[in-house]
Amino acid sequence: VQLQASGGGSVQAGGSLRLSCTTSLRTWSTNAVGWWRQAPGKEREFVAATSWSVGSTYYADSVKGRFTISRDNAKNAVYLQMNSLKPEDTAVYYCAAGAGNVKRTRNGYDYWGQGTQVTVSS
Repeated sequence: VQLQASGGGSVQAGGSLRLSCTTSLRTWSTNAVGWWRQAPGKEREFVAATSWSVGSTYYADSVKGRFTISRDNAKNAVYLQMNSLKPEDTAVYYCAAGAGNVKRTRNGYDYWGQGTQVTVSS
């Protein structure tokens, strides 16, 4: 599975970014699709997830109300709109996909993109 993430960059606190992830696989072969992030020296952590087939969305408490995940099945794409960014959001953001139900754990995702850097300055 090819997952290509883009849209990262550097912004000041309070700013916004929109991450995009496209996959070369048709959406019927995976169910869960989500975003994870990893800051320097920290574990990779769950950010948000959704399903290609069902519109339910899931968020980490740290981003709830600020980030929005959405998908476009026709384009095989998933997006992460990030608003009110904070310095603690600085990390490499990864998109991931899995065949099973949507999970907040890494074992729910079989395929990972290469990551895109998000840097938020205070």
